[in-house]
Amino acid sequence: VQLQASGGGLVQAGGSLRLSCAASGSIFSINAMGWYRQAPGKERELVAAISSGGGSTNYADSVKDRFTISRNNAKDTVYLQMNSLKPEDTAIYYCYAEVQTATYEGDYWGQGTLVTVSS
Repeated sequence: VQLQASGGGLVQAGGSLRLSCAASGSIFSINAMGWYRQAPGKERELVAAISSGGGSTNYADSVKDRFTISRNNAKDTVYLQMNSLKPEDTAIYYCYAEVQTATYEGDYWGQGTLVTVSS
């Protein structure tokens, strides 16, 4: 199983970016999916998560009302729409998925995508 994240880049404060993360491989099912981020010198923190059916989401307080998480189960893909970006959103963003295969159930992580917000 592999998770491939994309969509990071350089954007000015107030701008928007959309991150995508596609899971591939011998997947039986995917439960929760989400995004963490890690800024330089800081610990990794949860940004947003979404349940298997998409009906339940949760967000870090710092991104509520600015970021929206969604998923397309037909494509095994999770998205993070980021609006009104701030310099403090600068970080490497990592996606994760709770994946069940024929023989294993556990968390898988993407490689990380860098988001840089300039002031």
